[in-house]
Amino acid sequence: MEKITFTPQEGGAVEFYILEQTMIGGTNYLLVTDSESGDGEALILCDVSAPEDPEAVYEIVDDDGTLNAVAAVFEKIMDDIDIIQ
Repeated sequence: MEKITFTPQEGGAVEFYILEQTMIGGTNYLLVTDSESGDGEALILCDVSAPEDPEAVYEIVDDDGTLNAVAAVFEKIMDDIDIIQ
């Protein structure tokens, strides 16, 4: 499982493991977890960077409509998981 490190603007690096990635309507989404194995905290992140940005910028998806739609896509892609919101 690929591990990535995020650096929030507030500082302090945070590591996540990428479970899955998908693109919906031209926007890239990541399903990440804080645990390499077992049940962990999962988040859906949305790429909000501009095409000319040197690095991707991700934000946590917190809009209920978007979260439900993207979670449904990830559940279909990964038929062995259930996303509990």
